[in-house]
Amino acid sequence: MTAAILTSVHATASKTEATRTEHDCIGELQVPLNAYWGIHTQRAIENFPVSGVPVSRHPELIQAYALVKQACARANVKLGGITTTQGRLIDAACRDIYNGGFNDQFPVDVLQGGAGTSTNMNMNEVVANRALEIGGHKKGDYAFIHPNDTVNKSQSTNDTYPAAVRLSLIFALRTLIRSCDALAMSFLALSHRTEDIVKLGRTQLQDAVPMTFGQEFGAFHTVLANDSRKLNDEIARLAVVNLGGTAIGTGICADARFRGLVTKELRSVSGVSVSAAEDPIAATSDMADFVDTSSNIKRLAVHLGKIANDIRLLTSGPQAGLVEIHIPARQAGSSIMPGKINPVIPECVNQSVFTVMGMDTTVSCAAEAGQLQLNAFEPVIAHSLLDGMRILAHAMDTLRTNCVEGITVNEQVGLARATNSASLATSLNGYVGYEEAVRLAKKALAEGRSVHDVAMDEGVVRKEILDDVLDPLKLTRLGR
Repeated sequence: MTAAILTSVHATASKTEATRTEHDCIGELQVPLNAYWGIHTQRAIENFPVSGVPVSRHPELIQAYALVKQACARANVKLGGITTTQGRLIDAACRDIYNGGFNDQFPVDVLQGGAGTSTNMNMNEVVANRALEIGGHKKGDYAFIHPNDTVNKSQSTNDTYPAAVRLSLIFALRTLIRSCDALAMSFLALSHRTEDIVKLGRTQLQDAVPMTFGQEFGAFHTVLANDSRKLNDEIARLAVVNLGGTAIGTGICADARFRGLVTKELRSVSGVSVSAAEDPIAATSDMADFVDTSSNIKRLAVHLGKIANDIRLLTSGPQAGLVEIHIPARQAGSSIMPGKINPVIPECVNQSVFTVMGMDTTVSCAAEAGQLQLNAFEPVIAHSLLDGMRILAHAMDTLRTNCVEGITVNEQVGLARATNSASLATSLNGYVGYEEAVRLAKKALAEGRSVHDVAMDEGVVRKEILDDVLDPLKLTRLGR
């Protein structure tokens, strides 16, 4: 839905739906009667009709924020900041929100000003109104549970939003890692199936020395497995939060005991081994962990793009290309050329990779652009990272299920090219010297013959040696 349409929908709704009146420091405003959000969210809806992408696009962020509010409520009850009844109702509301039943109550645009304040206030209002509803009160009856005084007790956007973003990235990373691992294992299985099938390796798109298809696919597994480990390492770094630091990290308006207690509670409700930042002032403004996470996501994207490029090259043809592998035919490739089949799945993956590269640039620019004790651009960092991971995970899933699992190799073409390649002369360097090997290779190319046959005719090396050192399969295993 576009921003213009969203604005129109909300404008129409405000004229036709029953409303309730809420107030803030600016004045009064009508809020849809049945909405769980309140005036702060309503203003944000009207202020940021930009991308048309609501925060609800990122359920991981909503889940993470619900856990943060739940942990804060539990800590506040233990410290006497809110009553046991208030805490019980807030806790129940947070569970409902975590379970996804209220995602549609987070309509604020992802590109919002205020360093995430609108998302925090949106969460405070939805938690408050759901808690009120559970307790038998009307929405907007903030004398009993107030979005700021109760739900946001001992907190600021500037410590809860980063904590929620970090948790949401951990949740999204787990999904991304699972997709990466599954694709890596698919290549490993393909490698095992083709480990003894010879082909010709290439460097700079020119003939190199023999290898097996299994070695080629095995290399794809290795780089993806390494990327998975790199991404997994980011989880521990993201699990460091500045909760209790409130506005700028000094902890104003929070009990001194709150910081340690809320971190413990967040570990309990989230199952993530979160810890408190050593320097909450630095943690409030520092985006370095997000930059590192983005960098490792881009690293994975770079490898994925290279793999997609290789698959497209290897399957090029079917008559005038390399045609060394066959990938599943997914759809007609042309509206005019009959029977043409294109590598649409790798092409889709390439476009996903380009999108992630843009994500990394956005994150870097936003991280650098903060000033003094806060970075106001964390919302676009969170949106970009969550969107990038979602796209990349889906891209890897479709590459695996719609392409890699159906790859077959052209064994005859691979063996013929490896056997007849003039590059096999490389293995004669130790017997005849580099210069003589060059001469044999050039003669083989000029006459359209194999190096083996040319060397045999000239008698430069005994046949039994030639048969051994020019065996393509043996040449792929010299390092074993």
